[in-house]
Amino acid sequence: MFDRRILLTTVAGLFGLSAFRWLRASPAEAGEKAAEKFEIVKTEAEWRAQLTPQQYEILRNHGTERPGSSPLLKEHRKGIFACAGCDLPLFSSETKFESGTGWPSFYAPIEGNVGKTEDRTYGMVRTEVHCRRCGGHLGHVFDDGPKPTGLRYCIDGFGLVFHPAAASAT
Repeated sequence: MFDRRILLTTVAGLFGLSAFRWLRASPAEAGEKAAEKFEIVKTEAEWRAQLTPQQYEILRNHGTERPGSSPLLKEHRKGIFACAGCDLPLFSSETKFESGTGWPSFYAPIEGNVGKTEDRTYGMVRTEVHCRRCGGHLGHVFDDGPKPTGLRYCIDGFGLVFHPAAASAT
């Protein structure tokens, strides 16, 4: 009886481990972004020298900031939100909205500047968004946003830099 329990526990553990690996990322998905060519390619050391530790964790390791921790969450001036890795303009302040999630949210990116990849981490399928120029992880896009797109780009604020619009001369 004791041996049967050990066998069943071992089999269940191995099954759980293999299921976790499947949910984490499939080989096709992992190769999808890796196969994508980016204009800006740097070594890990070069990225670490350029970015803060928090920016590096988000942009290069697909990390996530704590909800409510980004100063850009409360940024309401007119301007452009750009990639902290390569300064590519990603979102206009005109598309920013308060989602109540704790992360800066936008209903549309600047056309052609954000790429998408399937993300199977944490046992769910989501759409990850990244900078099309350097490949930096930005966050995820969901279909529960406001009109006109119905999309919510939930973005890690530490992966962005804000450039205020020039003051108009009136």
